[in-house]
Amino acid sequence: MKTIIAERVIHDGGMRVSLRFPFDRELTELVRLFPGARWSTELNCWHVPDGDEADDKIIKAFIDVARIEFKTPRGKKLIDKVREIRESKSVGLVSGVRSYSVPGLMAEGQSFQDKKLSVNAIADLERYRRYLESHRYPLTTVRTYTGMMAAFLRFVAPKEASECGSDDLVRMVNEYVLPGGLSYSYQNQLISAVKKFYKEICREVIDPGEFTRPRVRHRLPNVLSKEEVRSILAAPVNEKHRAMLGIIYGCGLRRSELIMLESEDIDRDRMLLTVRQSKGFKDRVVPLSSKLVEMIDSYVKRYRPGVYLFEGQRSGEPYSAASIEKVFHAACEKARIRKDVTLHSLRHSYATHLLEAGTDLRYIQELLGHKSSKTTEIYTHVTEKSIQKIRTPFDDL
Repeated sequence: MKTIIAERVIHDGGMRVSLRFPFDRELTELVRLFPGARWSTELNCWHVPDGDEADDKIIKAFIDVARIEFKTPRGKKLIDKVREIRESKSVGLVSGVRSYSVPGLMAEGQSFQDKKLSVNAIADLERYRRYLESHRYPLTTVRTYTGMMAAFLRFVAPKEASECGSDDLVRMVNEYVLPGGLSYSYQNQLISAVKKFYKEICREVIDPGEFTRPRVRHRLPNVLSKEEVRSILAAPVNEKHRAMLGIIYGCGLRRSELIMLESEDIDRDRMLLTVRQSKGFKDRVVPLSSKLVEMIDSYVKRYRPGVYLFEGQRSGEPYSAASIEKVFHAACEKARIRKDVTLHSLRHSYATHLLEAGTDLRYIQELLGHKSSKTTEIYTHVTEKSIQKIRTPFDDL
């Protein structure tokens, strides 16, 4: 989930709450809708008015799409506030009607979002939600899919779901998604949500195969050389930061997998790391380097983590995903890496370097936790060992 760092600051002659997050079109549009929100060139972030209920308003506005981290919370214990708001949203009943939030609201395209859902539409969404929950879809997926479907039903209103066809989804893409500048991933999620709804809830109405996706974009992952990785891992002065980046590269972990690691997940006798319930609710094990174990042991001896291997500022809570990104980019800047890379590039580099070392693609698929071998095959396009063997025709001129 995306993360917003909220902090109280003195700006424009008064107290404000700054909202910092990596560039994201959806979050930016939501912040624009927040009363009193302004962009500060000086602070290089958005900021909103402070007040007695500022924390509550910020949490309610963004809780469905982002994790809020307050550096300076007010009044009541923040974790209690979040728990109350989440519980009220999970119940979600206002006069007996569940409230469905719609991702990606935009000011200029908000007219249809003001429409109220009919009784039949609410019943359809409830059936959809119950189906997703009973099949153990992640909470974020349930929230996204029901929100996307609610947006679709508001767009086609007063038509009901049973009266719609594939042309209605095409019309929403052409009249709302594209003019609003919403992302490729937003469009893809919208189509996934609607297809799943008509496949499982309204299967007698429309063939889900009629809903076509946008053309697939084939992008090669940005890969770092071993020398560049070595420079990045050596850049942080903080031992904890070096250990985090080292594990991501040394075990090919996703960011979410790293922050959920526990000390007991490290098997020093077998030199294995267990990754539990990662993407797709799958467990897997990956080999550990003796050098990496030494780095981890040195970190554990100094920091003595509790529940999680890497904890945040509060004991018992996992390290912030946004903070790890900052650690990585600071290391890249210090190592003078000019490539357009992200933290996930360390995982890409792990897979590519394994392939270049002769590791079978099937084993790499298992180590990365990929469901399909086609996902892993993308690394065959960026491995230097194979590409450098090709003789360019320019040499024959």
